[in-house]
Amino acid sequence: MSYESLPRFLAKIDLFEGLPADTLTDLIGRGTTLTTPAGASVVQQGGDDNGLQVVLEGSAEVTVNGEARPALGVGDYFGEISLLDGQPRSASVVAGPDGLTTFALSSLAFAPVVKENPDVAQTLLKALCGRIRSLEAAQRA
Repeated sequence: MSYESLPRFLAKIDLFEGLPADTLTDLIGRGTTLTTPAGASVVQQGGDDNGLQVVLEGSAEVTVNGEARPALGVGDYFGEISLLDGQPRSASVVAGPDGLTTFALSSLAFAPVVKENPDVAQTLLKALCGRIRSLEAAQRA
């Protein structure tokens, strides 16, 4: 994925949807692109590394307490909870059979953007609330 298309790609993801272009450009400038080979660990449950990763290419397998969760694909993300609360990782993520390329944003890079742009925090909170509601609905079904 080229750097020029990254802003358009991220703008379609619920975490960043509706952010002003200059704020999104600032976030991208503070992040990096990571490539993980097939089968390699991306993050470990309980790990103290925190940061958000958005899947740009490939897929990833997710486990929580050893139980498989739905796989992640292009446009999915993980680490948003640890990004906000600084607590250990709540899941393990392993790169899928074709490997994994992500846009990664550390909590150190993210914090100043939130302080300078309250819209970022509001957008993130809406996305997290949407995930909570989806989980609650799935548990009732």
